[in-house]
Amino acid sequence: MRMYDIIEHKKLGEVLSEEEINYFVEHYTDGKIPDYQVAALLMAIYFQGMNDKETLALTMAMAKSGDMLDLSEIKGTKVDKHSTGGVGDKTTLIIAPMVAALDIPVAKMSGRGLGHTGGTIDKLEAFDGFDTKVEEQTFIDNVNNLKIAIAGQTANLAPADKKLYALRDVTATVDNMSLIASSIMSKKIASGANAIVLDVKTGSGAFMKKEKDAVKLAEEMVAIGTGLGRDTIAIISDMDQPLGRAVGNSLEVIEAIETLKGNGPEDLVELCLTLGSYMVKASGRTETAEEGRRLLEETISTGTALEKLRILVEAQGGNKDFVDQTDLFKKANFVEAIKAPKSGYVSHIEADEIGVATLILGGGRETKESIIDLSVGFVLDKKRGDKVEEGDTLAYMHGNDKEKMQVAKERVLAAYDISDKKPEASSFIKKIITKDQ
Repeated sequence: MRMYDIIEHKKLGEVLSEEEINYFVEHYTDGKIPDYQVAALLMAIYFQGMNDKETLALTMAMAKSGDMLDLSEIKGTKVDKHSTGGVGDKTTLIIAPMVAALDIPVAKMSGRGLGHTGGTIDKLEAFDGFDTKVEEQTFIDNVNNLKIAIAGQTANLAPADKKLYALRDVTATVDNMSLIASSIMSKKIASGANAIVLDVKTGSGAFMKKEKDAVKLAEEMVAIGTGLGRDTIAIISDMDQPLGRAVGNSLEVIEAIETLKGNGPEDLVELCLTLGSYMVKASGRTETAEEGRRLLEETISTGTALEKLRILVEAQGGNKDFVDQTDLFKKANFVEAIKAPKSGYVSHIEADEIGVATLILGGGRETKESIIDLSVGFVLDKKRGDKVEEGDTLAYMHGNDKEKMQVAKERVLAAYDISDKKPEASSFIKKIITKDQ
């Protein structure tokens, strides 16, 4: 088999065989096929597309290119959740304890952030002493005994995807649905879950700005998961403004804790209950998502979800006192109120700009080597639809560098669109996609 022939086949619009896909993924991962040939294939795929069978084969080949986690020792159905990312997305910190409080195993492999804020693993490290590097057997034992463990992804999880993504990033071939979907799903398949619930964002703060593109991506991923024997469902959710009110690592953890105490922002609570209810249903605990939602609400009202968070933090070496004494989290040296320049209604908040402002303060990574300042970020006092008077506080900025704060403040003010007319309310959960829809 020759790589030249595989490129030629796809250039002419032919369907690649499973053997051809396995060949190029395996030999590109081990360095036997050069970048320039794979770049040519990626461009051919970009223009010619891939059918469902090809996309399934590519997903599985990338998943098998490295470690395939074996979670068979964990009792019960393992349900994973994945978000396509956004500004202020701290849902795992809320959903995982809620679902685990129902005695449903939560074995979560999460990543670090690259961009405007940290990932779930970065946020968890805001708890003093929290260890995200958990040995595989300890991880399995914790899930069996405590029903919850959250650890950093193994370095060898879907290495083919890492290589291919880096090449796509520099060859203008990122935005192809089959390549995006197989990239996401290869890591989920390698993580060993029996069922997968996907949170696909759409809006100004999402990778998929247009709802129709988010729906297409969700349908592609549901088809992949279903084709590989995983019960898969996708929820299309709004990211046209930051999720919740806190943006920034420690600030988001504090908001997650408040949500588990029953004091969460409406949009964040709605998303967590929607995603969580389908996780409960996928686990087999309930027949309907509605029943799962009711059980999840009880974990908040009874305090069992908050207790499960304490258990998770303590089990992985963290200081559980942070859960009840949030003033223990590292704080920024300065807190500044950002004032509204005029009166009116908040008609739009450019979520990406809030994310960039957080990055400027030091709350995210510009490179993989960047060190995150966990204390910085924003707490939004006004969101879309809120009435404001000139001089009202739009957001509180938490920072440690006055010069960076001034630059970030200008980005936030530019992100807020204040108009004379109150905007029409829009649905936060846009669509739910299952294998039958």
